Amino acid sequence: MSLMYDAISQTSRTAAIEAARRRSLDWFATMQVPGAPRGVMRISAAQDPADWPGVNLYGTYNGIMCLDLIGGLGGYSEGERAALVTWLEGHRRLDGIVRVPGMTGEAVFKKPDRDETWRYIDFHVTNYTLGAIDALKPGRRPNLAFAKPFLDPLKLKAWLADRDLNDPWQEGNNIVNLAGFFLLLRRDGDAAMRARVDAALEILYGWHDRNREPSTGFWGVGQLSDPTRLLHAFAGSMHNFHIWYHEGRIPAAFDRSVDYVLSLPPRVDSACIDVDAVDVLVHGLALLDHRRDESRQWLSTLLDALLADQNADGGFCDVRTGVRRQDGWVKGYEEPQGISNGFATWFRWIAIAMIADMLFPGRWNWRFRRTIGIGYRLGAR
Repeated sequence: MSLMYDAISQTSRTAAIEAARRRSLDWFATMQVPGAPRGVMRISAAQDPADWPGVNLYGTYNGIMCLDLIGGLGGYSEGERAALVTWLEGHRRLDGIVRVPGMTGEAVFKKPDRDETWRYIDFHVTNYTLGAIDALKPGRRPNLAFAKPFLDPLKLKAWLADRDLNDPWQEGNNIVNLAGFFLLLRRDGDAAMRARVDAALEILYGWHDRNREPSTGFWGVGQLSDPTRLLHAFAGSMHNFHIWYHEGRIPAAFDRSVDYVLSLPPRVDSACIDVDAVDVLVHGLALLDHRRDESRQWLSTLLDALLADQNADGGFCDVRTGVRRQDGWVKGYEEPQGISNGFATWFRWIAIAMIADMLFPGRWNWRFRRTIGIGYRLGAR
């Protein structure tokens, strides 16, 4: 009876995943911006591309990486891919930084230091845009002139010394984005460049080793005394872990990081928190012999909850209430939470696909992101 029940349950679950995948593909088709190259997308149905054309960049890089993940780019011709790459690279400055049209200095905030604010946004938007370009044209060589100065050991150490571990979630993004640029420089560079990147990575490892909280495996101030600080330390550290995964290493105290995630309830939270939790557990299953059955059960329970949370139009939302803004653009575009948007739909599908690939290996040809950052998975091809 148990085996029969498991077979029925698995069949039902795979059918639900496939139905949800097709609904999301249909939803993305409705996000196409009229008159733009195929694949240029709005972030949501609430966005008017005439009033907020810069938001099309967010809609496009999120949408393209999600379509690549769930099998929606197969019908794009070489010409359509090339046109879309040209459109994305049209947002690039001479130094390689990708900027959102219409975003101005008085409208952004991440830190009181304006340079820190812009660096965070620039690194984030550039890394995600490069991820979308890699999905369309794998191996395309980016312009990373802006990142090369950080290979200088003194500059890198000074930059790391300024990281604020009172805000590990934000700093995790800063660090993984810069490390992602380093890895692309190594991929495309000569022997001298590869040696410089390897030396920079060792500096990154050393900084992390000195600042890690050994009882959790996370980075962040006050995480042992406050549940919210601990949650933010976990969410930020998940980004940093990608450097270890990519280089074939296991983060120190990683079993304790897994323990923390398993202490969380396996229910729908924000799109960011859910994908972070799944990322840690899935990589824990790949790298450790630690609480395997509990991890699989936790992920299975969350999978069912995620599938049940899909909106009727086929997309996914971030959270159900409040106002959603683009990260750092505090006086820019905003829309109601609860509606389907490209960012949340992509993040939800990363979580679903990672769990599905663990439970049903080979059932779908998921194409996980190959450059580090949200969406990357160890062994991505």
